[in-house]
Amino acid sequence: MKIMVITNHSYMLYQFRRELIQKLLDEGNEVTLVMPFVGHEQDFKEMGCTCIPIEMKRRSINPFSDLKLMKDYKKILLEEKPDKVITYSIKPNIYSGMLCRHYKIPYYANVQGLGSAFERRTLAMCVSILYKRALKYAKRVFFENQGDANVFTNNRLIKLNQACVLHGAGVNLDRYSYQKYPQDDVIHFIFVGRIMKEKGIDELFYTARKMKELYGEKVIFDLVGFFEDEYKDVVNELNEQGIISYHGFQEDVRPFLTKSHCLLLPSYHEGMANTILEASAMGRPVIVSNITGCKEGIIEDKSGYLVEAKNKQSLFEKVEQFYQLSSNEKEKMGVTARKFMEKEFDKTTVVETTYKELML
Repeated sequence: MKIMVITNHSYMLYQFRRELIQKLLDEGNEVTLVMPFVGHEQDFKEMGCTCIPIEMKRRSINPFSDLKLMKDYKKILLEEKPDKVITYSIKPNIYSGMLCRHYKIPYYANVQGLGSAFERRTLAMCVSILYKRALKYAKRVFFENQGDANVFTNNRLIKLNQACVLHGAGVNLDRYSYQKYPQDDVIHFIFVGRIMKEKGIDELFYTARKMKELYGEKVIFDLVGFFEDEYKDVVNELNEQGIISYHGFQEDVRPFLTKSHCLLLPSYHEGMANTILEASAMGRPVIVSNITGCKEGIIEDKSGYLVEAKNKQSLFEKVEQFYQLSSNEKEKMGVTARKFMEKEFDKTTVVETTYKELML
């Protein structure tokens, strides 16, 4: 069977979905990948995939660039003639979905969080209309949490029998193995992700400043990831002042998680935050927003703390509360986090479930 995967970012697909791609290949399927390749093209080719690079402006709402994207998708679909199509993220879901519907190609969409588009009313209405058209005949629409699935079914964007809720992409428990909890006197809080407003970075900076004022060199805030242009100056300034320790983008975050005592993710919206799963699998407690896409990944007050999104004081209070725990209490939370991942978020189980749904 010829299966085509269409998404918007090669790095994200390789990091979080390569086990599924490998499963598709192992079962004798021919896999073609269509996306902008910003790395890992050779890795995918070595796995046995066919790679078709394509241009895409992920955040643009320019209708002309999107029209070109849809024409490119049409050309590829007609030339490659896939038996099934799997899509990830808004633009591939919508534009590929519409084309697959028109050409009667079975397709499976993945909604990885509602994103910032659903926070702006006018844009949300437009996206909802497009989603309803694109997903009408989708064989399955995969969601990373029940809350997002409810939004789609309650608003009649899809039918109930189309929805399938997974535990995110799951976490590879071998790759993200349990690591001994650090016994340092200096407590490392870590943020892993894109440094942008929607990730709660302003609330994190507020908390870092207050904690450094109170505890000085006894606390460190490590940041790993790209920053949006608007945060370039403040990141550099806080890094120079020693308020944060900025490490830039890292291909492998495991060494940084190993040295950390607690992960922070005060995000405004998520599908299922992979960084929560990875940190928890390595035995690190987490402090995250009490929102769909974050709260499912923790056991409150046992593997981490929940904070109110967009509330800097709420984040500060929980960070200080965690800081004041004994080393044994912190470590116990980390052990609980690992066990929770083993029970609920094993990637092997997620891949098997996804594959079965794709073969229906």
